[in-house]
Amino acid sequence: MKRREFLGAAAAGAAAVAGCEAPHRIEGGFTGIDVERGHSLRHGAWRAGAPVGVRRTRVVIAGGGVAGLAAARALRLAGIEDFVLLELEDTAGGNSRGGQVGGIACPLGAHYLPVPGDEAREVQDLLEELGLRRRVAGRWEYDERHLCHSPQERLFFQGAWQDGLLPVQGVDEATLAQYRRFAQRVETLRHAARFSIPVLRAQPAPLLLALDGVPFGAWLDREGFTDPQLRWYLDYSCRDDYGAGVAQVSAWAGIHYFASRHGFHAPGVDSAERDAVLTWPEGNGWLARRLADPLGDRLKAAHAVVRIADTRSGVEVDAFDVATRSRVRWQAERCIVALPMFIAARVVENPPELLRHAAARLGYAPWLVANVHLRAPLADRPGAAPSWDNVIYGTRGLGYVDARHQALDPTPGATVLSWYRPLGPSAYDGPDGRRRLLDRPWTAWRGDLLAELSPPHADIAELATRVEITRYGHAMAIPAPGLLSQLGAPERVVAGRLAFAHSDWSGYSIFEEAFTRGHLAI
Repeated sequence: MKRREFLGAAAAGAAAVAGCEAPHRIEGGFTGIDVERGHSLRHGAWRAGAPVGVRRTRVVIAGGGVAGLAAARALRLAGIEDFVLLELEDTAGGNSRGGQVGGIACPLGAHYLPVPGDEAREVQDLLEELGLRRRVAGRWEYDERHLCHSPQERLFFQGAWQDGLLPVQGVDEATLAQYRRFAQRVETLRHAARFSIPVLRAQPAPLLLALDGVPFGAWLDREGFTDPQLRWYLDYSCRDDYGAGVAQVSAWAGIHYFASRHGFHAPGVDSAERDAVLTWPEGNGWLARRLADPLGDRLKAAHAVVRIADTRSGVEVDAFDVATRSRVRWQAERCIVALPMFIAARVVENPPELLRHAAARLGYAPWLVANVHLRAPLADRPGAAPSWDNVIYGTRGLGYVDARHQALDPTPGATVLSWYRPLGPSAYDGPDGRRRLLDRPWTAWRGDLLAELSPPHADIAELATRVEITRYGHAMAIPAPGLLSQLGAPERVVAGRLAFAHSDWSGYSIFEEAFTRGHLAI
């Protein structure tokens, strides 16, 4: 799921936006993530002073993202009800949370879940529990109401929309030949080594480690994959899943994107459909809410974990309660540390060597999600029909998804478009993405969105009423060269009474990795 002829169109779009009176009437702002809350944790502002009270429980889960929610579910399935889950933000879910703009549900982060393969059996079990998957006449079927409706994806390329995201209309035979050769190369590699989701189900083989040792861009150069359209698509794919471009992620990561799921479908090579995906108007927030709801008051939102200590008598976890502005200590038999590595390395006292080494090696991509409310449907350019995923070739953003795409009511009406903008290092962005994410006003991001989407939709500035922007300073781990070898992808990461559970330990951030690691951590 996944962007050069854009420069002229972008200039025209920017001029159209500049000449329109509508943008000053578009309200909005930052929402979803309390950036200052995270900075207070980083600067140690909440670590001073003694705890005001001590509470006891059997297990503390530190972190309420997908891994933490999966650990809570696994504890309940094991008959362990005496636990608490401590979450920094006001709602659990991490990068898989949803929200609303103008009364319309929309994602604040991850917006789909591919139908899981057999190695992601914990995720399959969750989907059965939620009624999304069932066996009919000996075959597994998924509830079609939750599968992405057609048409699924389209690309704005050379002034028109085309089906699919791989540029095919108007390209020459040399481009198509490189598409076919890359597809064959992916098939050869996927049969020579095991590309697995989750990665902990595959032992790192020599071929995988060799691919892990070089940047994807360098590998493409070496293999003679130089076509500009192919390179754009592969770079888009890496920015989509990893937040960084082909020069920054490993060849293992770039190939894993295709070989672990659906392969690479080149025109004329095969007509197989891509794997189905599950999606909801609020994205993966639909899943996060169903994982969080059964927890009741065991879920302690707005509780920032500031200290985790494995002592002689048990585990101590100190958390700052944002509501009461006080520090509370939890004593437990053990702790599941479902925090990003860079946070875990700060709050765990005397962090074990495996955590310190891994945290020092891992880099993160900043990310921005802008949800723009439209009072009416957009005018469209010729070509493929409006789809769930709509991408503009050659742009800094990753395009947008339409919150109303899953609606069964065909009546045209207001909707919300969710626009995704990775800010990790790539051909589009330098190393200062996080600073720009935090320093720029929301109106600057609004201007970027309008300029990028105005070439295919000239009336977007007129129809937009509100833009709400969610910022993630450390949205996703970047699988840089050598990271897979460094982590080793162990099934469980345990040190004393601490079990570590986060997608970081897989080297990249997707639902299946986070959920499986959380489930296995108990």
